[in-house]
Amino acid sequence: MQKIPLSRTFSFLGAAGVPTLCFLLWFLFYPGWNTLPVSEPYTVVTVKKGDSIRSILGKLHQQRVIRHERPLLVTARLFSNLRNIKPGRYTITTRHSNFSLLEWMHQHPQDEEQIMIPPGQRMESVSGLLGSRLAADSLSLLDAMRNPDLLKHHDIAAESLEGYLLPGTYNFAWAGSPEEVIQTLLVHFRKFYDETLLAETRKRGLTELEVLTLASIVEAETPLDNEKPLIASVYLNRLAKGMKLQADPTVQYALGRIKPDRLLYRDLDIDSPYNTYLHKGLPPGPICSPGKASIRAVLFPAKSTYLYFVATGNGGHYFARTHSEHLKNVRKYRRNRE
Repeated sequence: MQKIPLSRTFSFLGAAGVPTLCFLLWFLFYPGWNTLPVSEPYTVVTVKKGDSIRSILGKLHQQRVIRHERPLLVTARLFSNLRNIKPGRYTITTRHSNFSLLEWMHQHPQDEEQIMIPPGQRMESVSGLLGSRLAADSLSLLDAMRNPDLLKHHDIAAESLEGYLLPGTYNFAWAGSPEEVIQTLLVHFRKFYDETLLAETRKRGLTELEVLTLASIVEAETPLDNEKPLIASVYLNRLAKGMKLQADPTVQYALGRIKPDRLLYRDLDIDSPYNTYLHKGLPPGPICSPGKASIRAVLFPAKSTYLYFVATGNGGHYFARTHSEHLKNVRKYRRNRE
């Protein structure tokens, strides 16, 4: 049998191997041949928990990010670690090669959603807002906000997170679980309600929950930050004298109203622990999410002897020390509304 020279064997392998290697490099790393130009000027692809690599590639194909799924399946088999793509929302802004697209989705942090929580919102409204913008639905978020184990874990001595959802602008991971969303909210709260404010809380003989409860009433009473310390002083003065708070927002809360409406005399008789026209002291918990100014107003109130206030009809309030002065202010308010 004739022997084939070793040099000819290597030459043959080289001749066959170089084109194969070039094809493989082109197949894996050449941008654009299997990806379509991204339009307007990006494409958003959503990966949900439990999505397989096939379903993810199906979405990429459906949204015209790729021409064919099979080349990426082959790439994923060659580089098995790239099959691990976390749930999230991914904004794809440039054309990729088969390899770079999977690598980018594997390594890239999921998109964040910036959401502003306005002051004075109730827990149901906040969960609805978050649920409309994040992957977690509003009911799951609401359940998490009432989860006793979650509350205990975060040292919250309340039945829910009502009052703890600090207003502000947040960056949430779009695909975050309800627990992760809550974690983001409470990290912001604890950064604000720090040891300095906790020390002031103890100094005033209050609990954190009591401060947030009164702050939520102040928040509901006025949007004017410069007026909040005076509003807080009225309620603190009434508490010190053993007077009922007689705060209209607590009745609105007891009636289940999301938006304030005119109260009728019969509304003041509603049987609820939140009705501060019937019950002395603070209601059982916050009635909304107080902002930082309202919380500070309770901890650092104005020095006053006021016991009453009524709206001016022009955005602010008239304040009074006696009931007779208060009645005069009520008449002024009525004249302003005529």
